[in-house]
Amino acid sequence: MSTREQRIRRQIEKSVADRRTGEVLWRVVTPDGSLDVVHGDLDRPFFVASVSKLFTVACLARLRDEGRLDWDAPIATYLPDLDLSGLAVENGRDVSSEITVREVMGHTAGLADYFEGTRPDGPTTLERAMQNDFGWGEAEVVEWTRAMTPARRGRGLYSDTGFQLLDGVVERLDGRSFAESVRARITGPLGLDHTYVFTTETLDRFDEMAIIRHGDDDLRLPLLLASCGGQGAVVSTLRDGVTFLQAFFDGRLFEKALLDEMLTDWHRIFNPLEYGTGVMRFRLPAVFTGFRSFEFQGHSGASGVVWYRDARTGVIVVGTVNQLKQRQLPYQLMIRTAALAAS
Repeated sequence: MSTREQRIRRQIEKSVADRRTGEVLWRVVTPDGSLDVVHGDLDRPFFVASVSKLFTVACLARLRDEGRLDWDAPIATYLPDLDLSGLAVENGRDVSSEITVREVMGHTAGLADYFEGTRPDGPTTLERAMQNDFGWGEAEVVEWTRAMTPARRGRGLYSDTGFQLLDGVVERLDGRSFAESVRARITGPLGLDHTYVFTTETLDRFDEMAIIRHGDDDLRLPLLLASCGGQGAVVSTLRDGVTFLQAFFDGRLFEKALLDEMLTDWHRIFNPLEYGTGVMRFRLPAVFTGFRSFEFQGHSGASGVVWYRDARTGVIVVGTVNQLKQRQLPYQLMIRTAALAAS
């Protein structure tokens, strides 16, 4: 074992020993494959939370490649059976029929967030489900969002509502469920044997997953997760995660020219995270990291998940600390392990 690998493992072990983390699963890979550090079972399934959005984006990119989807067309064009009125308002005018697929992908459409956003009738949807697990569908998402205060169009506001709508676009254009589209377009072709979208049809597999914690409490939210689709219901592993990210950034899932579009027009969603078109960026200068500057591109998830590639070194980090409450923990570990891998 090299000294560099030993140092990376020590950082991971510190995270494992931290009483705030849940089950830590972690993998760090250099672009030439000379370093591949794994902590935990490569095939241990875990929920990837909002990293699922990359699967939605990959499907949308494939549909655009096929000439069946225009990212600059109003999203309402592809959801003719869904009443979107009242979801997006600009200067007092309802613009729900005008917001584009691209705006929704970049969280700049002005949509409120039905999941963790403030609801006029009390606790957030997430808070309600944590008190008593329940499920929902597309119609409820639209209804709840319509009752919320819209965001400002053109500015970044992270909205899970938007990705529920984008899943609907995929389903209507493909004529099948989002889970089936992911299987046909992504997991099947790439051989991701342990990756799938968790749905009501796979509720019996819930106990196979690594447990997500909220502080000291273990969370059991199968109905919530089965309702999230490409917003946050994908299950995957360390092995499949690295394969997916490599394919996503190497142009094996869609035309690489589309990736250039995704990685532009960065805008703040919440500090220090930024969003392009369907892709998240975590960027910190060396003065904050104590090592070197990084530009991580990919996505993270609220349950302690990070799936990122550093644009400057090519290092890939895929992992989870399975902790919903301490959201800074995976980023800290990612910076430390990626810096050592690139050293």
